[in-house]
Amino acid sequence: MPENRTYQYFSNNKWHSPVAGGYFDSENPANGEVWARLPDCRKPDVDNAVGAAKSAFNEGPWGRMMPAERSRLLRRIGDVISKHADRLGAVELRDNGRLPNIAPGLGQGGWQVDSWHYYAGLCDKFEGRLIPAEVPDIHNYMTWEPFGVVALMLPWNSPIGTLIWKLAPCLAAGNTVVIKPSEQASCSILELMDILDEAGLPPGVINVVTGFGATTGEPLIDHPDVRLVSFTGGTPGGRAVAKTAARQVKPLIMELGGKSPQIVLPDADLDLAVNGVAGGIFPAGGQSCISGSRLLVHADVIENFTKKLVDVVAKARVGEPSDPTSQIGPMANRPHYEAVLAHIDAAERAGHHLLLDGRAARRDKGYYIGPTIFSNVANGSDLGQNEVFGPVVSTEAWQNEDEVIRIANDSVYGLAAGIWSQDVTKAMRMADQIEAGTVYINNYFNAATQSPVGGFKQSGYGRENGIEGMRCFLQTRSVWLATNPHQTDPFA
Repeated sequence: MPENRTYQYFSNNKWHSPVAGGYFDSENPANGEVWARLPDCRKPDVDNAVGAAKSAFNEGPWGRMMPAERSRLLRRIGDVISKHADRLGAVELRDNGRLPNIAPGLGQGGWQVDSWHYYAGLCDKFEGRLIPAEVPDIHNYMTWEPFGVVALMLPWNSPIGTLIWKLAPCLAAGNTVVIKPSEQASCSILELMDILDEAGLPPGVINVVTGFGATTGEPLIDHPDVRLVSFTGGTPGGRAVAKTAARQVKPLIMELGGKSPQIVLPDADLDLAVNGVAGGIFPAGGQSCISGSRLLVHADVIENFTKKLVDVVAKARVGEPSDPTSQIGPMANRPHYEAVLAHIDAAERAGHHLLLDGRAARRDKGYYIGPTIFSNVANGSDLGQNEVFGPVVSTEAWQNEDEVIRIANDSVYGLAAGIWSQDVTKAMRMADQIEAGTVYINNYFNAATQSPVGGFKQSGYGRENGIEGMRCFLQTRSVWLATNPHQTDPFA
């Protein structure tokens, strides 16, 4: 793979240099070295991309294409991505440091590739319906309709994976898109555009602009021809997106931050729970919105559980993503690395007991932090409430079921939660009381194309994956047809 590669942005199936001529650097988080340059797109570039998407929807073949034909194209996209999985994985590894075994399932049989086939099968399944309206001589029916041009805003922690969650149902619904990746991880998305040429998509269906929030993201969200925005990222970023979208009352799909609780009951299989808790945060370096970072452990077993957790996690090998022996890679970028270190420093200054210090994994080059465990952390503290998005967990003891439900729900977030118990009836009863979009019982961190994902409270709204994930990219139209036309004179 060439060093110091210079990318262009993608619009109307062509590569373009930014009108203003600006570029910015992408660093390899494994060593902190610049390896690529990306176009710093501004409003004229955004206008170009949105114009191409609008033309493809209104005038080009995409907006007029039969659902079955869209379905065949989506299947081709899935096959092409599978064919080039290694190429995409290599770029994403260098761009944001994701270990190959953590990267999304892009190869043959990978579930995120299968997403294309799943949504291809849904293209012609959204049927309208006849509505029995209580109006004489009226035939009232409802149809599902695409929005038109949709802006897809991506995070830096899992660019390709997050894109597939959005793009497959969005295209299946008949929309065209303009993608804005994070400025911290754009290369794999642009690499994907080069690959998708093999799928034979019509010009303008998929477009990509890269750059920063204020100068690329805001003009995209605010563009009058963008009719829907789908955003994944932190809750502060979500508020900024919502504020801009509100100027034109644009609908949003938002998957935001989390501070997910993991509840360990006294009857839990502790070895199972320890492995599940460790796997639910540390292999990805905590860089996942559903990371289970609040460990709420019953007082009777917290000492034993914590000892087992430290013993398991202390063995983890932190290293370069290209090293096959590495089990945890670097933080994805320098600003985030510094932010996670600041969180750890602040928690230590606050007096929280540090059982395992991930700062020992730091190196002269690269952005490495190992697993970090704090004990006896009150839920109301900064560490108990604020998302770190790094390999940092905290423990807190509890005594009774009502108490732990209250603690688990005492957060502005509601993305995910875990429950560990051999009493399935009790676990299901507790799951019904947890304010979270996803609840895992005796497992953690699983996902499937068929299963909707999304948050409660400030973790967002709307859903991705499943039938619900496609429904969010559609709107309804109600048609009233007079079967015996007559209108009386209202002023007679």
